[in-house]
Amino acid sequence: MRWKNRPQGSNWGDFGVDDELGRLNLLTPEKVLQGVAQVQEGRSFCLSLPLDLPGGNALNRFRYPPRRFTSGREGKLNYNFELNRLNPAFTDVVSDDAVLLFTQYSTQWDALSHVGGLFDADGDGVAEPLYYNGWRAGPDVQGPAGCDDALEGVNARRLGIEKMAETAVSGRAVLINLARHCGRERVLVDHARLMAICAADEVVIEPGDMVCLYTGFADVILEMDGKPDAQRLASSCAVLDGRDPALLQWITDSGLSVLIADNYAVEAYPARETEGCCAALPLHEHCLFKLGIHLGELWYLTELAEYLQAKGRSRFLLTAPPLRLPGAVGSPVTPVAMV
Repeated sequence: MRWKNRPQGSNWGDFGVDDELGRLNLLTPEKVLQGVAQVQEGRSFCLSLPLDLPGGNALNRFRYPPRRFTSGREGKLNYNFELNRLNPAFTDVVSDDAVLLFTQYSTQWDALSHVGGLFDADGDGVAEPLYYNGWRAGPDVQGPAGCDDALEGVNARRLGIEKMAETAVSGRAVLINLARHCGRERVLVDHARLMAICAADEVVIEPGDMVCLYTGFADVILEMDGKPDAQRLASSCAVLDGRDPALLQWITDSGLSVLIADNYAVEAYPARETEGCCAALPLHEHCLFKLGIHLGELWYLTELAEYLQAKGRSRFLLTAPPLRLPGAVGSPVTPVAMV
């Protein structure tokens, strides 16, 4: 056993001592069938932003847009390459490219290895860096020794994003339209306000549902056309109040399988100031570290939200596997909603 104590409010061990899926375990075949039952018109929606947005690094100074390039071939770049250079009888023209990207720059999934916490799990009085279900920083989530070798030795041996990909991430999803009630004002949405919005729109969330929050933030990004204004982004659209204990308890009690938003971090970042030792990202800590709930960020939900509102609906079929990239702590994703 890797741990003697588990964090208060966590579900470590509930899905097995070696579990790496967390609440994805609730995406059962029954939830898939419930999602399929929502497909009534055969219409699909792409829920991804273009992966070169938001543009620049105004949202996160450590993340940069994708850079595409190609390699050389026979003294020429392997793009618009005429194969008759190899054999005069060939008529083909081929192009290959590669991409250098930050896995969490645009529309993304957070792996459970993305955010952990300091916690004394072995009872020796010293808090150690851990991730969901007690997997350890170092042996299980390997990092480089220093900046000089930052490109080597980075590997989530446990809780990597490929574990999520292997489940196919398909099932019934529910959209909560925060923008409809909050507009584009920067507001902290606590439990009371979230429940009021759900009640007003007759939104019901059941265990295993994937929950999507439409705030309008991705619309603001699109309007900036790749040239984001950091001040405007910081003052736009609703965010969850990760410091609200009632909201965190609702996430626990609802049984939702994943939590998704069209904004930068789902929750307010930085979070409200509080006294004492605490997580800078309390909702991330609660979801990724304690409960094993994957977070989706910077999704494009506008067209789907408009359709669902016009139809008086909130549920749909969602398919959203990340890249099956072993050891990664996050991944781009091109989610598809079907109604």
